[in-house]
Amino acid sequence: MKREQRERLDAEFSAFVVGIGPRLIRLAELLTGDPHRAGDIVQSALERAYLHWPRITANADDPAAYVRRIVVNQHRDWWRRSRNRELPTDRAPDRPVPADFAEQQAQRALLHQALAALTRRERAVVVLRYYGDLSEAETAAELGIAPGTVKSTLHRALSKLRARPELADRSGGPAGHDPSDIEVAV
Repeated sequence: MKREQRERLDAEFSAFVVGIGPRLIRLAELLTGDPHRAGDIVQSALERAYLHWPRITANADDPAAYVRRIVVNQHRDWWRRSRNRELPTDRAPDRPVPADFAEQQAQRALLHQALAALTRRERAVVVLRYYGDLSEAETAAELGIAPGTVKSTLHRALSKLRARPELADRSGGPAGHDPSDIEVAV
């Protein structure tokens, strides 16, 4: 393409952008709800339109409608891509820090001490049964022992844990008879 012809097309495209640019940005803002993202989408759409400007002006009855369609397509493409990306938020999605982190760590240390006082088999049964959330049969299969052995070992281990005063529940009394009273924290 000759230099004069390119300069004429550039001037024509610049005039087109000045005339339709604010309407395209408003359209993109309404589509995205974000003025910054709207500017990015319009800029990308205008880049595409500029690359094909001679064809657009030669074949399209209404170049503005053609470029508006590019903006809508750019928004749709952005939306499809953004579903698989992280999006900024006001708060971090991490788990909140407990109100008293030191208390939680102290309870965790007490639990580790209590579990350390059990035999290896008792500790394994308690951890697999309650922390691992395995059934008695699954625990037995995991440890290679009979299901009855799991039951009796669990009974002995829970009796030992209930007898420890430092594992008393929050009401001040000893931990209840429900095995789910024991929260195994690692």
